[in-house]
Amino acid sequence: MRSLTAFLLCLLLAAPLCAQKNKRDPLTEAEKDQIAEAGVSPVDRLNLYVKFLNQHADTIQGLIKRAHSSARVHRMDDELQDFTALMDELSSNLDEYADRKADLRKSMKPMNDAIQHWQSLLTGMAREPGFEVSLKDAIDSINDLAAQAKQVTADQDAYFKLHPDEKDQDRAEPK
Repeated sequence: MRSLTAFLLCLLLAAPLCAQKNKRDPLTEAEKDQIAEAGVSPVDRLNLYVKFLNQHADTIQGLIKRAHSSARVHRMDDELQDFTALMDELSSNLDEYADRKADLRKSMKPMNDAIQHWQSLLTGMAREPGFEVSLKDAIDSINDLAAQAKQVTADQDAYFKLHPDEKDQDRAEPK
């Protein structure tokens, strides 16, 4: 009886480890290194996330054109999940830097242009069994990111109009 209990306990403890192993990471090690090298530079970090998201969007665009197969559906599902995870990470970084009153205006125009491209890509995709949930999540995420980026852009323009002496800063300094 003790052996059975010990075995079941080991299985319960091992289950989260298996789940962690299967969790996808949307960034490669090289991309993680680039993010780390950008450090706390808001403009550099945001631009890197946009670059990586553009690469994933290109991959998704390429998969749309491929012949329909189960391998394509699985790959599309994975790419959409990675795309959503990266958009969420970009959103988190955008929140953090906007709260600090970092000057993000250099990143906002290219980001807003890219967001429009990503929205048209995702909303133009045909719904197919196998990745419809991931596509819906990605569309929800891009719509949230678009609204957030629009708000941050407006807030940034207004803030730096009132505080021109804080232009090009990484964070607001206490006065």
